[in-house]
Amino acid sequence: MDWEPKTKEKLEAMIAKIPVFHRRITEETVTKKSEEIAQLRNSGQVREEDVISAFFSDVPSPFYSMMVRLLEQTGFDYKKYGFPQDANSR
Repeated sequence: MDWEPKTKEKLEAMIAKIPVFHRRITEETVTKKSEEIAQLRNSGQVREEDVISAFFSDVPSPFYSMMVRLLEQTGFDYKKYGFPQDANSR
């Protein structure tokens, strides 16, 4: 599936900041989920909102605050898509 170049770039930057032992599984899981979400939108292209949705749907609670911090550090604007700011908002 095609990806918006800026979205793919931000995802790669975020994956690089994840602890080494979680990188591969995170990348595989988020990539697959992002593409599934894009398909549900009947789109042939993964956009930022798909990646953000994938992270918020699949990240276990213990890693939630780290995920939010990394999303912010890499320029993903999750608030624009209505996602919570912290684990207490879940």
